[in-house]
Amino acid sequence: MEQEDDSRFDAIVIGGGLAGLSAAYTLAAEGMEVLVLERGDYPGAKNVTGGRIYVSSIRELFPDLWTKAPLERFIAHEEICVMGRDSSLNVRYDGSELLREPHQSYSILRGKFDKWFARQAEHKGATIICKTRVDDIIIENGRVVGVVAAGDRLMANVVIACDGVLSFAAGKAGLNKSADSGHFAIGFKEVIEIDPAVLEDRFNLTEDEGAARLFIGDVTAGKFGGGFLYTNKSSVSLGLVLGIGALVVEEPTVQVPELLNKFKQRSEISRLIRGGKTVEYSAHMIPEGGIKAMGKLYADGILVAGDAAGFSINIGITVRGMEYAMASGYYAARAVINAKEKNDYSAATLAVYEKFLNDSFVMTDFKNFRESLDVLKYPLLYGHYPELIVGIMKDLYEMPAGPKTRIFPTVRKHLGLRELWAMVPLCRRMMKI
Repeated sequence: MEQEDDSRFDAIVIGGGLAGLSAAYTLAAEGMEVLVLERGDYPGAKNVTGGRIYVSSIRELFPDLWTKAPLERFIAHEEICVMGRDSSLNVRYDGSELLREPHQSYSILRGKFDKWFARQAEHKGATIICKTRVDDIIIENGRVVGVVAAGDRLMANVVIACDGVLSFAAGKAGLNKSADSGHFAIGFKEVIEIDPAVLEDRFNLTEDEGAARLFIGDVTAGKFGGGFLYTNKSSVSLGLVLGIGALVVEEPTVQVPELLNKFKQRSEISRLIRGGKTVEYSAHMIPEGGIKAMGKLYADGILVAGDAAGFSINIGITVRGMEYAMASGYYAARAVINAKEKNDYSAATLAVYEKFLNDSFVMTDFKNFRESLDVLKYPLLYGHYPELIVGIMKDLYEMPAGPKTRIFPTVRKHLGLRELWAMVPLCRRMMKI
């Protein structure tokens, strides 16, 4: 039997990921009564996102966090690896701006970071209860007024839904858009422990420097998606991300775990992880539909943030989400603070949340890259063009027994008029991002 708690919280946050903890941290810092309900054993236990956070855009929102945060390595080296069936081309960018403090981005292990972030929120005064599933949200007279968890009715002025990509709370409140498999991806990741000295030698790193390497081509068997590798202090995060639409609709079908094993066995990867020990394996869904797939972000008594709102974006050279989660949690909290000042928790008042987002980098990015998913789904990007690129490089570097062909005819052999004409649609697409 459901029992109603006599107390009413200023806000109940569903989910103890980055969005939920950011909201709780911000609210508690203002002296508000906030309760976080997390399903996992601890914050971070179920949060397994790949491993890179861009701090530059959110540094000012949380100025007290970054000097003590348990981040791994700052990303000093950006790399892209184009993979053919039996060859590859790796490009590494080293820029002086990547070495300067404050650093733009870091590798991160969510289990470690989220647990630490939760303690910071608790120090501010937030209450965090783990191993607790929210079974329902309470709606009275069309307004969300609380949640049902562990048989108890917990009441709040506002509920902030941060419960992940398939948000139960947002769906219950009628805020989700209809699900399209093409708007989601699935990520598989292993954390492989490697001695720090060995790791730094293999990736040519010094001190706290880190590297981020993205993979495209044969790594996903020609399907929409890519691979990633991030160096941590004493491990690497290695994984794949594939569009669910490509997995479900396109033939031939593939098994992602098999792709990950094949990826690890390639010489480009096996030499980097040799002697390492897999200490974590995880998989999760990622929203990639961008602004076109977003539902409504607020209603009477409820706000939606993080993955639950679709705040993740794939722009080809990177998939970003963590900084959007933290920013959306922060702005959701600011909207609740504004609503309390007015003693009005209606949708009309909570709509300031959307204004905060529109005035920030969050929605500016999503509007700028609204066409990115359509561009990146171009099939030739994952099969034909990687083979074309490595084929050109193979011929350029090959030294035959006889005379060497001049460079221009060598490249021209691969880039004939028909090939160049076939690139026109891709160039037109690329102009949209």
